[in-house]
Amino acid sequence: MALFNRKRTADTAVTAPATAAVLDADPGFAALTGDYTIDPAHSSIGFTVRHAMVTNVRGAFGVYEGSLHLDGSEPARSTASLDVTIASIDTGIADRDGHLRSADFFDAETFPLMTFRSTAAERVGGDRYRITGDLTLRDVTKPLTIDLEFHGSATDVYGAERVGFEGSAEILRSDWGLTWNAALETGGVMVSDKVKLTFDISAVKAAPEA
Repeated sequence: MALFNRKRTADTAVTAPATAAVLDADPGFAALTGDYTIDPAHSSIGFTVRHAMVTNVRGAFGVYEGSLHLDGSEPARSTASLDVTIASIDTGIADRDGHLRSADFFDAETFPLMTFRSTAAERVGGDRYRITGDLTLRDVTKPLTIDLEFHGSATDVYGAERVGFEGSAEILRSDWGLTWNAALETGGVMVSDKVKLTFDISAVKAAPEA
């Protein structure tokens, strides 16, 4: 996701957005170039969906793995890959999670993974970025655009260099074949078609090869 333009520190003020020319020459930006692995222990991939027309249900996927390649000299050439285990879905209610894993929804036994493969990345302005790619769910592949905010880079207490960002996207679940629903006596439906996906990611830079 080659999306990051500078490293933040506690005693460094945030400056105005750089121009593209300055961005390309920024040593801090170039230093982020490399391969990263998403750290599930310090990340989350979740969703929010409207329930019974009156409230939101939130959930998350507990098992996933992903990688990033950041290109500091040519940001648009950066890439991202994510594999999510559908059976790891967790909304806090076991019966509901079981229904979501069933053929009514994700059909986790037949389609165990949800995947994302990036195809393009761009800077929108400031610390805001946009990544586009292919989301595959239930053997259906559709384009997905994720809006991101860069949260900085840092070296943790174990000496690992990390980058972090937060993102979101909205999809219509029916586009991926998730069409189950139930009509309400008062009008409307049990589950909204629109789903908000959320990404809060910490990724660790790979050590250079010897």
